[in-house]
Amino acid sequence: MNTVTSAPFGARDGTALHAHAATDAHAWTAFANAGSDAEFCLAWLALQCTAVPGVRAGLLLLKPPGTDSYVPAAVWPDPRRDLSYLTEAAQRALGSRSGTVLGLEAADQALVAGGTLHVAFPVETEGAVHGAVVLDLAARPEAQLQAVLRQLLWGAGWLEALLRRQGAGRESRRLERAAAALDLLQAMQQHHELGEAAMALVNELGTRVQADRVCIGLLHGGQLKVQALSRTAWFDPRSQLVEAIATAMEEAIDQDSAVALPPVASARGRVSVAHRELAARASAEAVLTVPLASGGRNIGALMLERSKGPAFDTETVLLVQVLAELVAPGLERLLERERPLGGRWVEQLAVLRERLFGPRHPTLKLGAVLAVAACVFVLLAHGEFRVSARTMIEGATQRSIVAPFESFLAEAKVRAGDHVKAGQLLARLDDRDLQLERVRWTSEKEQAERKYRDALARRDRVASRILAAQVGQADAQLSLVDERLARTQLTAPFDGIVVTGDLSQLLGAPLEQGKVLFEVAPLDAYRVVLQVDERDVGFVRPQEQGTLALAGLTERTLPFSVRAVTSVSTPRDGRNFFRVEATLADAPPTLRPGMEGVGKIDAGRASLAWIWTRSFVDWARIAFWSWTP
Repeated sequence: MNTVTSAPFGARDGTALHAHAATDAHAWTAFANAGSDAEFCLAWLALQCTAVPGVRAGLLLLKPPGTDSYVPAAVWPDPRRDLSYLTEAAQRALGSRSGTVLGLEAADQALVAGGTLHVAFPVETEGAVHGAVVLDLAARPEAQLQAVLRQLLWGAGWLEALLRRQGAGRESRRLERAAAALDLLQAMQQHHELGEAAMALVNELGTRVQADRVCIGLLHGGQLKVQALSRTAWFDPRSQLVEAIATAMEEAIDQDSAVALPPVASARGRVSVAHRELAARASAEAVLTVPLASGGRNIGALMLERSKGPAFDTETVLLVQVLAELVAPGLERLLERERPLGGRWVEQLAVLRERLFGPRHPTLKLGAVLAVAACVFVLLAHGEFRVSARTMIEGATQRSIVAPFESFLAEAKVRAGDHVKAGQLLARLDDRDLQLERVRWTSEKEQAERKYRDALARRDRVASRILAAQVGQADAQLSLVDERLARTQLTAPFDGIVVTGDLSQLLGAPLEQGKVLFEVAPLDAYRVVLQVDERDVGFVRPQEQGTLALAGLTERTLPFSVRAVTSVSTPRDGRNFFRVEATLADAPPTLRPGMEGVGKIDAGRASLAWIWTRSFVDWARIAFWSWTP
């Protein structure tokens, strides 16, 4: 229901204008020179009041755009005068949409001295009532009242022109806002990722409205997250400033309305506590936040800040509101695409369902049928379950050739990969110190023997016994030196191949006692060593059969039989591997110790689905066990 209030329509004081509009000429001058809508209304009312004799007061009521209340647009002669007593006539004129006269009956008005009439006339354009003008005038005959109504009807044409001009201006501004919003929407739609689209939007909007900072925040699972800041490639979401921005956005979202600081006419009466705190923290003179809504629910907010310059006007608020309505659905789609379970996957599944059950895409339908058939086959069919493991060939017996004592390397005859015969010299140690030691003990033995013979000749039994012991000691030392001299010759213990050892770069180098110099393996007996993953070792049993493919013998596979599953584990790449030994059924002549490959142990038959999914199932079980309390 339309209401009439006494709040002022225009902010400009018209006292001076009333002073100049005392005469008809002054009224026309003021009317022609009106610089604003408020001045135009005031001059128009003054012109009507001066054109009709006996007018004591005049009131013009107009309805501001977007409201249902009529407020005073002009008051004559004194804008400070209370003319609320004229509202009854205005309401009747607005209700009847025709001229109305309140007062004494026309037949009696001329007989009553000092009688008062209230004449009201509605202001209409294109079938819509926009206001009413009311005159407080002295009583007069009915014929003169008709002249007053004709004057108001004639004068209402000027108000209709004003209202049409205002409507055209509003329409022009609306089109400009729509064009600007579409330009900003186009800038956002050039990007297909949420972060890039949000950054393009805030940068373009900040340039368009001359804002120092523009922010966009979106709701993620009920929690608002600041998505982008204009002219900022990276920011800390946990910083106090960003948290203050998010709080101010939530304040506007909770009220489901735009919040402006300082307030504007279209956003008055809003709670702005968080906005004031943000303005104080960011040293901002003006802050504007507009919620983003899509499908009837809020998904986020747009915020603009100005550290200097004017506050955000109503036109800027309307532009941002139009922009918010346009970009919210697109931002929601981009946001959904970044949610794997509820976004892109659901969208792709919907498209796939439409293609599968729609009238087109026969190739896709055929592929789907084949995929279903393959799944059924995998679930029902059985196959050979084989345990794969990294494999190495070793000699059945492997002999280490070590340094018998501390010495120096004098000569190296072979290196890894050389074939050797039993007794073949592999390396020789430096024996010069031993030869000198042998000469010394030989000399001491000869001296002891000579003294021993002299003692026998003198029949000195005590001396002869001592010297005999010295001769025996010298013999023992000589035997020890000879043994060590013999051990300086490092020979092959049997026919075979040198598996490890290359001393060609260590000639003359000191050797510690017990250092492994060579490893020799025979060529007629081998064993297979498999490193089985701890997840698969439970399926391996002795006597199980398997096949082996070596990197150096890819043209054929070698059968083997599991001999033993040891309890020795070796950690590698974050897993444990157990040593499994096997014997070859047939060793080709080209087989060599140290060859590596992949071995597969036959562990029985099982479902193909279980064979292909067991690793994932085992991982899921362990993960579930570790996550459950």
